[in-house]
Amino acid sequence: MSRVSLEGQVAVVTGAARGVGELLARKLSARGAKVALVGLEEEALKEVSGRLHSESAYWYADVTDHEAMSRVAGEVKERFGKVDIVVANAGVATGGPFVDSDPQAWRRVIEVNLIGSAVTARAFLPVLIESRGYLLQIASLAAMTPAPMMSAYCASKSGVEAYAHSLRAEVGYQGVRVGVAYLSWTDTDMVRGADQDDVMRELRQRLPWPSNKTYPLGPAVDRIVDGIERRSAHVYGQWWLRGMQGVRGYLPGIIGAVGQREMRRFAPRLQGMSSRLVGAGGEADEAASATHRN
Repeated sequence: MSRVSLEGQVAVVTGAARGVGELLARKLSARGAKVALVGLEEEALKEVSGRLHSESAYWYADVTDHEAMSRVAGEVKERFGKVDIVVANAGVATGGPFVDSDPQAWRRVIEVNLIGSAVTARAFLPVLIESRGYLLQIASLAAMTPAPMMSAYCASKSGVEAYAHSLRAEVGYQGVRVGVAYLSWTDTDMVRGADQDDVMRELRQRLPWPSNKTYPLGPAVDRIVDGIERRSAHVYGQWWLRGMQGVRGYLPGIIGAVGQREMRRFAPRLQGMSSRLVGAGGEADEAASATHRN
């Protein structure tokens, strides 16, 4: 597929304060795109915006809030005149046994990752239809294969994958392309936060190669930028993820058998595991939720 120059394009990135979103914003800006940053960490967003190479602006908004995101979509259009690219990247994670998980934290993962992605698309699709633009949904290896101790995250990423595939069929005739990006364990605050728990870290390290590694952020984001330029239907942050598509039908059975063995091994250490949202992004989400409740 031919590339679309990013020069002068207007890109919206949610979850842009750190990690994949922050570096993606910088790389899009370096290619000449104007960037609208959306997230819950206002000061961090301001700092990111100030370091970009091109025109940019930032919006404090919770992606699960339809009214807020609709307002943001209108203001981005007013500020930049159009929207060409939307990357639904905002996400949180929690880990641990489902039976002992905190119900609110489990629900919040679904709300941010799945509902928040749908709210983002609902808010921005009208302007993407105008520009015949591109919506990229950030998914995960977790959409392809289930994993013990990650029920909320796997459910949310499987959900956004299916949702984006459905949306692609709906809006393609209107000129809007929809892509899904898959990443394995990538060096972000979220993954580092998960690794702070000894059980989660050791369980991941016992996965078969190459899924047991943490991959550098830069090359993964470079692949995402390349996918955006190509308006790709599928984007793979690590080279080997493309091959997973052909064998994913076998993975639930394999993981089910191997996972039982591993869970039996770790069972004595599962008591008292934290089920809070992980990483700095999770802390920011919890802080914003607490402020909203008060």
